[in-house]
Amino acid sequence: MNSPAGQKLPYWWLYCTVFLTGASVMVIELLGTRLIAPFYGASLYVWASLISVTMIALAIGYYAGGHWADHAKRTGLALIIALAGLLTLLIPWMTAPVLLATDSLGLQMGTFTSTLILFTPSLIMLGMVGPFAVKLATDSLSGVGASTGSIYAVSTVGSVVGTLLLGFYLFPRIGSREIFVGVGLGLFVLATLVAFFERKHISLRYSLIPVILLALPGVMLSPGGLSPSNAANLPANAVGHAAQPYQVRFERESLYGWVRVLDNSVANMRLLMADASTIGAASISHGENLMTYQKIVELIPRLAPGIERALLIGQGAGHMATDLLQFGITTDTIEIDPAVAEAAQNYFDFKPTGNHIIGDARYEIRKLQGSYDLIILDVFTGGAEPVHLLTEETLQQIDDLLSKRGILALNFVSFLDTGENIALASVGKTLAQVFMHQLIFISELGVDFNDFIFIASQHPLRIEDEQLSRTQQAWLESRLLTIDNSRGLILTDNFNPLEALQTRKSEHYRQLIVETVGTSQFVR
Repeated sequence: MNSPAGQKLPYWWLYCTVFLTGASVMVIELLGTRLIAPFYGASLYVWASLISVTMIALAIGYYAGGHWADHAKRTGLALIIALAGLLTLLIPWMTAPVLLATDSLGLQMGTFTSTLILFTPSLIMLGMVGPFAVKLATDSLSGVGASTGSIYAVSTVGSVVGTLLLGFYLFPRIGSREIFVGVGLGLFVLATLVAFFERKHISLRYSLIPVILLALPGVMLSPGGLSPSNAANLPANAVGHAAQPYQVRFERESLYGWVRVLDNSVANMRLLMADASTIGAASISHGENLMTYQKIVELIPRLAPGIERALLIGQGAGHMATDLLQFGITTDTIEIDPAVAEAAQNYFDFKPTGNHIIGDARYEIRKLQGSYDLIILDVFTGGAEPVHLLTEETLQQIDDLLSKRGILALNFVSFLDTGENIALASVGKTLAQVFMHQLIFISELGVDFNDFIFIASQHPLRIEDEQLSRTQQAWLESRLLTIDNSRGLILTDNFNPLEALQTRKSEHYRQLIVETVGTSQFVR
């Protein structure tokens, strides 16, 4: 990289530029999940859409950047970076209207289309930086290979650093909107510095003036980008409506989702939500649990007398652990999201009765010491599926923690489809690989979309027990279900298509939640 006069040019600034823009690409890509997930859920479709859109945008950027670099006379890197900054600052403003506009497209196309609209423009501009930098760093054909390799290597290192910085430091401390605004403003600062350094190639007035002109609206956009989108100002037919208004009592953005507590004083209902999933519901007046399926689980101590120690995987609002205490049962709880744990204690009066563990269940159960008389696996809500917690291998780990008379209770949300739902059959078939006996209960009678409670153990299970009243026995018997497991698949760590099998469930559940609390509760 020598000048015609044989003197070294200070190209260190060029490497700093591609390093920082490479980091910006990954920050925008990863932050995209936190803007899309509250509306469409944190599913595989969100990640697939973001990765695909990033690749599409970078490919377009590489191509366009190369042509621009070959033909540009009075524009350079500074303008490209400034445009990227402005387009990044527009993302928080555009999120609400774009998500609402794509809502009718369904889960898969809605996720992809909204991601394409929101993130493609800024990522295209950032993709253009690499080819332009190669052009500036190359003085002769003999050095083009080394220049290209160096530029893209430094950009990739920047992407790695940006990913680690966001995941390990920024996101646990700063909200996603604040980070978006910080990246946008940072790109304007970088563009100003680049305009100064590339003055050897482009007159400063041609490079700096466009940056300033773009920075002015960018700075004006910044304060609005720090606040959640006001969906209430959109047309009523665009946001939908809830039967009754909900008030936000608690809101926290965590590493795992957007956690909120919503109150409906008219209906006397308090909801605990993570992104677009309801993971707890109680009456405001008395704190009474309103989840019917949990009432089935709470009858297990009467089905299997002698339970002393339990484990609840997926604490949620903590009602089941609280209700088990009336039987003298100490319950350890595992909850992946510290924001959910905080909301449960402050708004649902949850008080741990055993060990209170914050972490991913698949990792944490490896460290636990059995034996438990009852393990409740309650993580398969209507929203995203943590499929790694429903495999033959996971169930085997759970069985290893159970006592000889231990019982597993697993809640699963799905359609019944007259007993022919493959996802539901797959749960039963996978459980049968580990447990010799199982009972299946349906939560709400006469409803196709439902909570299904699987009770599994290594010993026979009966609901005819003297500790159950006739009313309780009749109530359980009316919900007893038989499913043909032969239609199902055995879910393993190697092969687990559960999320794909549950696509219709996710779309239907999301529509039910929107009808309940209103679309405006899911746009930010």
